[in-house]
Amino acid sequence: MIMPRAAERLLLPANPWFIAFTLFVALLIDMVPMGRLAAMPDVLAVVLVFWGVHQPRRVGVLWAFVFGLFIDVHDGAVLGQHALAYSALSFGAIALHRRMAWFSLVGQAVQILPLFVAAHVLTLVVRMAVGGMWPGWSVLLVPFLEAALWPVACVLLLAPQRRAPDRDAHRPL
Repeated sequence: MIMPRAAERLLLPANPWFIAFTLFVALLIDMVPMGRLAAMPDVLAVVLVFWGVHQPRRVGVLWAFVFGLFIDVHDGAVLGQHALAYSALSFGAIALHRRMAWFSLVGQAVQILPLFVAAHVLTLVVRMAVGGMWPGWSVLLVPFLEAALWPVACVLLLAPQRRAPDRDAHRPL
């Protein structure tokens, strides 16, 4: 029998309202006007991949497509550019969700780095195919920044699921 690692604990079920809230907050963070920075990490992509890995039955490709359309409309990009990239990201996250539990947070970040690279290449190819401008070489740094955000997203988004199911005086958390 394979025994789980000592640091692993069973998590409480994810609250659907918390999932919706985190996706909405990530959408708002992505919609904050930051000027013309090409090397800005996509927080919504990180949160979509996180929920695709941890809750694949609740947050799937359809939600990624819808949020991608919202970002396309907000940014004034080619309609479907981010929707295609987010859908591919979500599909990749769902495909990886069983194997991600066996890695540490740094190992998980390394596992999802190719997903972020592929999504940004896909977005760049669509942008360049319709005659868009080259965003600059700093765009190559973005997938690495998003992979670096992965451990932070895991700690923050799994925190509500780590609390005790029933509180009492003998357990501090």
